[in-house]
Amino acid sequence: MSFVLELGTRRVHILGITEHPTAAWATQLARNCLADLGERADRFRYLIRDRDSIFTDAFDAVFAAENIEIKKSAPQCPKMNAFAERWVKTVRAECTDRMLIVDDRHLRIVLDGYTEHYNSGRSHQGHGLNLRAPLDDPNVIPFPAKRITRTKILGGLTNEYDAAA
Repeated sequence: MSFVLELGTRRVHILGITEHPTAAWATQLARNCLADLGERADRFRYLIRDRDSIFTDAFDAVFAAENIEIKKSAPQCPKMNAFAERWVKTVRAECTDRMLIVDDRHLRIVLDGYTEHYNSGRSHQGHGLNLRAPLDDPNVIPFPAKRITRTKILGGLTNEYDAAA
């Protein structure tokens, strides 16, 4: 699995899934990522990546063409890329370790569903230690509701809760 994580918003983008990644595959994913971001790619200044052999000079050149500087993590230093390591731990603990994945297509469907929940419905303890979902209005103070509705995500593997109308 290949993904990109925006540090400012904690937004995750799943780029691709394969059993046997190659350098050409990774380079194409980089091109696809920048095409999907479009004009938003101008907001990114750095890409932190590990030293896997699939990340070649061609991969780096795709981002360098957009003035995104590549920062390689130090060898055997997972804390240097702690946000990505934390996301992998979270998606495993909350999602993939709890279900039997059949094939690449099934994994993609599950990860797309979980990523949508992670990006929009799941609260992120970040700026000012506020426990708000990324799409919550920061000017609204939530009051306890008399009724709460539950939305099942991935067939009830995880849930989102909202105040009932």
